Amino acid sequence: MTKAATLILNDENEATLQNVKTHLEHYIQMTQKTGEQLDWDYAAAAFPYTIEDDPQQRGRWMVLKGKNPNYRKLIISVGKNDQNQPIVQIILPAGATHGDIAKGNELTRYLGKRLKAETRLFNGRTMYFNA
Repeated sequence: MTKAATLILNDENEATLQNVKTHLEHYIQMTQKTGEQLDWDYAAAAFPYTIEDDPQQRGRWMVLKGKNPNYRKLIISVGKNDQNQPIVQIILPAGATHGDIAKGNELTRYLGKRLKAETRLFNGRTMYFNA
């Protein structure tokens, strides 16, 4: 059974995969700097995925593939909801691990803060970073 966390963006922010990818790269860079300060490879633990774009999808979604067995994959898609608002969805495919769920929630909250979005987590809770 798949679950999805949704970020509803305000009109100022664009829902593009390139925009999301830029924020994920900032997250990776931030964790690398933290790891340097701690003298530990924190980035590998904080972002245990590789970002894979599928050119056939024409910018509709990308896959985060896990680097170890505790993390399998997350799918990130962009589009518009029924009210024509830009949205970003982080999707847990069938077979997702507890690690994927926890990391998906963490990345959803991070992206919600960065994009100033209304954030609906996998468990249905809503967080407002758009104020």
